[in-house]
Order: sequence, then structure tokens, then C-alpha cells
Amino acid sequence: MSARDTRRGAERVNGVRGMNDVLPADEPLWQRFEDAVADTMRAYGYRRIRTPIVEHTRLFVRGIGEVTDIVEKEMYSFVDQLNGEHLTLRPENTAGVVRAVIEHNLLYDGPQRLWYAGPMFRHERPQKGRYRQFHQVGAEALGFSGPDADAEVILMCQRLWEALGITGVRLEINSLGQSDERRAHREALIAYFEANRERLDADATRRLHSNPLRILDTKNPAMQSLVEAAPRLADFLGDESRAHFERLQQLLRAQNLPFRINPRLVRGLDYYNLSVFEWIADVGGTPLTICGGGRYDPLIAMLGGKDAPACGFALGVERVLDLLREQEEGASAARCDVYVVHHGDATLEAALGAAERLRDAGLDVILHCGGGSFKSQFRRADASGAQFALILGVDELARDEASLKWLRASPAAGDGAADRAAAGAARQESVPLARVVDRVLDAIAEH
Repeated sequence: MSARDTRRGAERVNGVRGMNDVLPADEPLWQRFEDAVADTMRAYGYRRIRTPIVEHTRLFVRGIGEVTDIVEKEMYSFVDQLNGEHLTLRPENTAGVVRAVIEHNLLYDGPQRLWYAGPMFRHERPQKGRYRQFHQVGAEALGFSGPDADAEVILMCQRLWEALGITGVRLEINSLGQSDERRAHREALIAYFEANRERLDADATRRLHSNPLRILDTKNPAMQSLVEAAPRLADFLGDESRAHFERLQQLLRAQNLPFRINPRLVRGLDYYNLSVFEWIADVGGTPLTICGGGRYDPLIAMLGGKDAPACGFALGVERVLDLLREQEEGASAARCDVYVVHHGDATLEAALGAAERLRDAGLDVILHCGGGSFKSQFRRADASGAQFALILGVDELARDEASLKWLRASPAAGDGAADRAAAGAARQESVPLARVVDRVLDAIAEH
């Protein structure tokens, strides 16, 4: 920006509405969540896959379904001005993962357990827990046909909630059966809703012949009694679909995992069949789905691959983090081990060297930059959350020493030890420069 622009007060450019920055104060919670996800996926033998944010629009039209809210209203689609290709920012990632599996022939060597994490994009009205750029974590078990794989991905979610310390999450399950069973159910639904057309809202009327199953997922209170009395898919399931669903229930009960069968549970994407599930939690006092998934056996063939079964889930990261913040009353502040305080140019080289040696030992260290008095440096040291300050003044350096100051009381000091805690936080001692690393490590172990 030129000086002229500054004097005139150039217009400030803000972020796009519904696409949020993750600021440093929030990063520790994101990092803890991401670490728990990676550990959980590793425990189940899932390997990470990374796919592009931009895909061909036809991938989502074919995979998600042309008559869905996502494709009809929410996708960020555009035409590449250089080559005329129709492209879309991914609104979900299962279709992208399946595209990559087909393109790179990953099922040639047998079934695959894969997981992903990253941003997705939907043009929705921004509100708490629902953003235009949002993040998802998902797992896909490809090439597995039995209810054992369905049970495993559900149990994986439960293990993640436990790893994060999340409580009060409820599991709901259902079966969507196979295509011929859904077709018979679809005909019964159309006939039922046709007979009650005057009670349908505009959205349900539009979907009546294109996607009547989605009418069951309406949030319109005026239609709940109508939906409740509609024909149930469970009454149209054949023996194999029933056996698959009953075996899934048996496996979940064997692991003492409570669940509720919700006969109105449908997923918003066209590729699902047989088992579907959702995890629901109260976020801000409102019941919200924080994770959903199920079996999608038709999708691989729909996208041009050799017919193969698959199941998986996706969870909304922002909603899970909102739940964590509620249950923990806020994210914990970032902390480091040591803040290095020094006397400017006269001690900078020694301070820089000491900081590097501490980092070599695996410690997190902030070296003060930008000058300032010791008083102002100690204010920054305290604000950093560091346990210790390492002080290199001119006098200390002349004696080939540094000072180590305790900035925090030991976590072991309970409420009845206030005097000892205060004394611990005020403690300071001199340390030979050659022993700085060893002494800091010992002090951390004592802390």
C-alpha cells in the first residue's frame, strides 16, 4: 500500500462472510482435536488420503444426486475461464475419495481403510455451527460388505468422543435397504403424500416426485404429524437387508454401545444404502448432528469404477469444537516451556544460542525479540504461558551464568498450599551457562 493510499484511508478488505479465520488462541484446541483424530484413525488401521479441493462438477452431480439441496442450492461452481471446464469447490469429500480410489486403482490390492480431513464449501446462510467454509474429518472403508465394517466405523466415532472427553453424544441408526426396496417404498410415499398434497409445503411439493424420501427429513413443524404417519421403509425391507441391520445391532450391543433406531433417519446424499447412522449432541442447547454416515455400496459403480461395497462417516469439525468449548468452558491457553529474557545486543548471541540448545532438548522456547526493558519482557513472558524465564543480563553473562526464574506455581500445589505456590512462582536461581539445559530439564521434571 502506498503512502497516498494510507493517507486517503484505503478500504479495509475483510474475509468472506461464513469463511472464518482460525486465530492463534483457538489453535491449541484444533491441534488437540487433530491429534486425537490421527491417533484414533491409526488405532484402527486407517491411512490418510488427501484429495484436491476443486473437482469436476459432474463428480458431485452424479455422486451426491442432482435433486439434492447440495447440488441444487449450495455448491460453489464455476467455469474455468482458461479451458471451459465446469469445476466445483468440494461440498463433501466421499465422492472425491472414491474418485481417487477408482483413478489410482487402489482396490486392486484389496480393501482399503482411508481417512481425510480438510475444508469443504457450501453456499449456506452462515450461522453458529454452519459455515460456508467448514471442515470435515471422514473415514471410508472400501471393499468391505458386511455389518462388521459398519460397526467398526461407528465404534471408531465412539472412541474419538472418549479420547476428546466428549459426553452426552447420542447414536441413532436406521436401514435404508437396497434400491428395489427403496423403490417400492418410494412409490408408497408418493401415493401417500399425493393424497395429502394440501398439507405439503413448497419444498416438499417440489420433491414429491423427484426425491420423496427427503420429505421425511423435513424440519417444518407443521409437517411432523404428516411425516410421522407416512409409510415406513422398515416395512419394505427384504430378508437380507433385515439380517444385515439386525447383525449390526447385535455387534453394537455386544460392545455395550447404546443406540436408538430412528425409522425416519435418512441421509441427505443419494448414494446411501443399508446402514445409516448419526451422532447427535446438544450444542448451545440445540440438538445438532455432529457426525453422520453409513453404507454407500452403489457409489463406486456410479462414478465409473468396478462395483464394490463401502461405508464410512464424516463429522463436522466446527460443531465438535463448539461442543468441546461448552464442555470444557473454553479452550486452554497456549503454553511454552521457557521464555528467554535478555539485555539486547550485548547478550543476544548468548541468548540465541541458549534458546537453540533448549530446543535441541525438545523444549518449546520463545526468544524475546524487539528490545524493551526487563519489566516489559517479563510481562510478555508471563503472557506467553511459559513455566520458566531464562534471564541473560550483562552481569550474568560476565559471570558465565544465566538466571532461571519460576513463572508458574507447580500444578501439584493444591488449594491448601497457596503460600507454597506463591513462593514457588517467585523462585529464582543462578545456573552456569554450560548447565542451563540440564537444569531446565530437571526443573520441569520437578514442576
